Amino acid sequence: MNSLGGGRCGALVTGVLFATAFLTSYATSQSSSDRITPLAKTPPMGWNSWDSYGTTINEEQVKANARWLADHLKSSGWEYVVVDMEWFVLDPLPAGNSAKAQFSLDEFGRYTPPVNRFPSAAQGAGFKRLADYIHSLGLKFGIHILRGIPKVAADKNLPIEGSPFRSGDAANKSETCPWNPDNYGTNAAQPAAQAYYDSIARLYAEWDVDLVKADCISSRPYKSDDIRMLSSALRKTGRPIVLSLSPGAAPLEKVPEMREYAQMWRISDDVWDLWHSTVDYPQGLGDQFPRIAQWAQYSEPGYWPDADMLPVGYLGPAPGWGKPRWTRLTHDEQRTLLTLWSIMRSPLMIGGNLPSSDAWTTSLLTNADVLAIDQHATSARAVLTTDKVVVWTANAAAADLQYLALFNLTEQTTTLQYSWHELGFGGSRYRLRDLWEHRDVGTATSVSVTVPAHGVTLFGLTGARRDQGAVSQPLNQSVSASHQRSVGRKP
Repeated sequence: MNSLGGGRCGALVTGVLFATAFLTSYATSQSSSDRITPLAKTPPMGWNSWDSYGTTINEEQVKANARWLADHLKSSGWEYVVVDMEWFVLDPLPAGNSAKAQFSLDEFGRYTPPVNRFPSAAQGAGFKRLADYIHSLGLKFGIHILRGIPKVAADKNLPIEGSPFRSGDAANKSETCPWNPDNYGTNAAQPAAQAYYDSIARLYAEWDVDLVKADCISSRPYKSDDIRMLSSALRKTGRPIVLSLSPGAAPLEKVPEMREYAQMWRISDDVWDLWHSTVDYPQGLGDQFPRIAQWAQYSEPGYWPDADMLPVGYLGPAPGWGKPRWTRLTHDEQRTLLTLWSIMRSPLMIGGNLPSSDAWTTSLLTNADVLAIDQHATSARAVLTTDKVVVWTANAAAADLQYLALFNLTEQTTTLQYSWHELGFGGSRYRLRDLWEHRDVGTATSVSVTVPAHGVTLFGLTGARRDQGAVSQPLNQSVSASHQRSVGRKP
């Protein structure tokens, strides 16, 4: 016998009836609203606390970043403010916490923000008041969670809210996340597991959460049952909550399943401010080109392969990896980062400490022409790939506009020359605009450009009009003086 009065057998029978009623209700609701109005019709854009605060973020820091985003980036389409890992730890360490960490939970075994870090959580308010503040700025609020059942809840066998089950029945105590000790895995064969996910989803809906980033669920290991149960729980609340799956690399063969249950999924392990890495964690910017070439074809409204966060600006005071610093990516590498993510149509989540942003970083993040590619381009494809050069093209929403991105993967400034035919364009002359330099560069019968080390030249191409006086020689665009100066790193 367990602590439920009817015994384990009675609890299981009740649980089966409970789960059956849930599935019937969910199938009915899923056939209408979700299919008509999918979530995340464009790649989500926002800010995530991990790259600058690790696990240490507090309420005032969240609000400061939210205010800065609202004042400087919202008009460019940035809207999410996401509190990342271990917001429920009372005494957090920047890069992650040990099994001895102290947690804040409610009586039903659900993590809650501790009042010492989030004062507005007092009197059981949780994140509701912080979400209200972020919503008052015209923004959306997201949180990070870890799959499974909190060890504290399962070990104490706490009741699961809204159900006859207990946390011990929901947990698989023989399994945990390989790199985070906070939770046990779920016992997916028991209705209690779905009931626990239902209970946290109801809590997040009460807090008015708009996005849930679920970790240790899409890779190492990939957890089909947890993805399904969490997705079902979120949809059942009736609140439109975007589900983001982490970490990467998510398996390509699981694309149909991830599309059924989530709106975003990571294609790589964490990307930080370096060009190349010889280990799985962290990954470098230059390592992402082959992955993005594989995944871009799966980007479509409501379903977004996620190339990970943007480690730009100031990464501090307590970054999730390394010491506090200005990003080590050069200005040209940062342009490469945002161009590659945008032409793939990845979600864009800024990692830098926003109130510390300088004018250059702000200009990087508010380039309307580049962000339009991320939000609205179609038919993106890598048309040329070598160990030194990668060239991508895409179509714009406007019928007469196409995009051309020429990436230099080498450590030296390089001149690239191609005919339009070599790059897959059907026309003989195009009018070009450099989208990073904000300048028209003429009409050309071919392209010859000088691209800085690890840099990119990004063009918008339109068909040449006869009255523009098209020239009959190739365009020869050199790097402008201002662009040459941008190669330097942030001091």
